[in-house]
Amino acid sequence: MSLPRRIAILGSTGSIGVNTLDVIRAHPMRYQVVALTANQQVDRLLAQCREFKPRIAVLGDAQGAKQLADALLREKIATTVLYGPEALVTAVIDSDCDTVMAAIVGAAGLLPTLAAAQAGKRILLANKEALVMSGDLFMQAVSDSGAELIPIDSEHNAIFQCLPSGFNALHNDAARAECGVEELWLTASGGPFRTTPIADLAQITPAQACAHPNWVMGRKISVDSATMMNKGLEVIEARWLFAVPLEQIRVLIHPQSVVHSMVRYRDGSVIAQMGQPDMRTPIAYGLAWPQRISAGVVPLDLTQLSALNFTLPDLNQFPCLSLAFAAARLGGTAPAILNAANEVAVGAFLATELAYLQIAPLVEQVLEQVPASKALTLVEVLDADQTARRIARQCLARLRSQ
Repeated sequence: MSLPRRIAILGSTGSIGVNTLDVIRAHPMRYQVVALTANQQVDRLLAQCREFKPRIAVLGDAQGAKQLADALLREKIATTVLYGPEALVTAVIDSDCDTVMAAIVGAAGLLPTLAAAQAGKRILLANKEALVMSGDLFMQAVSDSGAELIPIDSEHNAIFQCLPSGFNALHNDAARAECGVEELWLTASGGPFRTTPIADLAQITPAQACAHPNWVMGRKISVDSATMMNKGLEVIEARWLFAVPLEQIRVLIHPQSVVHSMVRYRDGSVIAQMGQPDMRTPIAYGLAWPQRISAGVVPLDLTQLSALNFTLPDLNQFPCLSLAFAAARLGGTAPAILNAANEVAVGAFLATELAYLQIAPLVEQVLEQVPASKALTLVEVLDADQTARRIARQCLARLRSQ
């Protein structure tokens, strides 16, 4: 590798961003960090800028940006500091990056990730919403620009590794059929409440919901894992990433989080990707693809595993998963509506304004009240997102007034 890959990390202070920098830190000759973005964590972004000296750093607001810029000026670090949603796109386009780690959680990551696709970058996709909200538009942008799209979610990364080389490039249905892929199996840990009686979930606190048994994740995605909305969003994402019918995507509860996902083939073979529950593995795979590098992860010792268990999810226990499948079947703007309603509901739960068991009913109300339409343009997708958020806040206000 004669020149280092130039990396922009969207969401560098979150879990995925921090793990990405940890892998990069171990391979300084292979990677150069040229852009880092965060929302509000000024001190953490400052520490990252000190170490990696990116060309561009972005924060969510002017106050944080000024604080960061003043600190960098005092330390004579020549990093341009920007702020706001448009600056995220600038970080992708003007930083001279060739690789974008898309790790911003939620709809806020859609526009810069789409910009990366339109610009033909290598995209390491850890942001689900880019595909959940605008799958058709996003995949068309990837196709038109020749961008490279490598999924970083552990489940999609596992499937990517288990599929035949070039599977996604086989646009001809007959050619794809010859590969013999029958089903994609997405595994899920089941989160902290997998075996908790539904009646006992009424008093669940944000701290309990964020205490994932296997993975270290941010608060929002931890709650999504507990409700299994996260898995529902992954189903929608997998449909776009791998261009398979919804009927060929299954979800299996796998509490050990050792098998990260599987592909079942026509001849009866099932190919699985296994490893420690450590996001540095898929991150390293995406950074180095098609090569492999050390991720700093402890090797998996199969002799220490007592069992690998798989069960079907109980949809009474996890109604959010049913809602996600329903939105996927509707298509169009329905997944964007689902995602927006869920973001409002989870935000309210984390702020102790909504009970855990009210998350799914609130999302369902929004899906019923906001009609889905075709998602032909980005404007239509964003309009559906904003309408769903407005209706979700109205539903939340009614619940709080009762």
